[in-house]
Amino acid sequence: MDRRPALLALALATCLLPSLAPAATPYRSAQQILEAAPDRDWRTPDPANLLYMDLPAGRVIIELAPQFAPRHVANIQTFAHEHFWDGTSIYRSQDNFVVQFGDADADDAAKARPMGSAQKKLPAEFERATAGLKVSPLPDPDGWASRTGFVDGFPVGQDTKDGRTWLAHCYGALGAGRNNDEDSSVGAELYVVTGQSPRQLDRNITVVGRVLKGMELLSAVPRGPAPMGFYADPQQRTPITAIRRASDVPTAERTPIQVLRTDSKTFADTVEARRNRVDDFYKRPAGHIDLCNIPVPVR
Repeated sequence: MDRRPALLALALATCLLPSLAPAATPYRSAQQILEAAPDRDWRTPDPANLLYMDLPAGRVIIELAPQFAPRHVANIQTFAHEHFWDGTSIYRSQDNFVVQFGDADADDAAKARPMGSAQKKLPAEFERATAGLKVSPLPDPDGWASRTGFVDGFPVGQDTKDGRTWLAHCYGALGAGRNNDEDSSVGAELYVVTGQSPRQLDRNITVVGRVLKGMELLSAVPRGPAPMGFYADPQQRTPITAIRRASDVPTAERTPIQVLRTDSKTFADTVEARRNRVDDFYKRPAGHIDLCNIPVPVR
């Protein structure tokens, strides 16, 4: 018996069935992706590496990066533990650049605050070897580095030829002020980037951490006069009530905080959602994103 007509009929019927190919995945905004993130994609920072900077307007929370600047971070932890910054001030606010804080009289030996048991001399820690770092790279080119990405929530640049990695001067970066000599910083005078990312400073200053929460308190500090934003009148300075390690603060007084893991799928998806926005507002997706335009979410 010839079965070819039956097989032909079956083939024709199959062609008439609706397509079973999966539909295109609908676009989700970065916020929608974050709202669906599992708890495993969030991390709780080590309280020994968190600083609470208490200002009259509220609390700024800073995460330190010992994997990039171990000597500076250790000194900063000592300064905080010994209350070096309590009662000091933000004495500089330069428009579209930084706020700087610490001992405004540090250059006057007769008035300078004692540094306690902190180290009085440190090596520059502008960069470190890439070996041993787990980097979540970005796909787009960068004008300041051969590759960029994130390490434990910190934006980094990399030189893939010489195997070096450094913390980038993005908005919210915390750096250690220095003089002309590269090893002239000890972590007593610090600054936070409050303007457009000054990436030309990368590999020229030791970056020690970044602000996790409270940037609005620093970016709203009144600007000082040209050219560099140092206040001529001490009354214009913003007083600092205290800077403490979170580990030195009683548990009940700590601010609960978690940071999205930058090695998670959730973070990769949020980056891509920002990189190629296809919502009703955007008519032409950029298909590109800059390292310093990627916020690392906290909750």
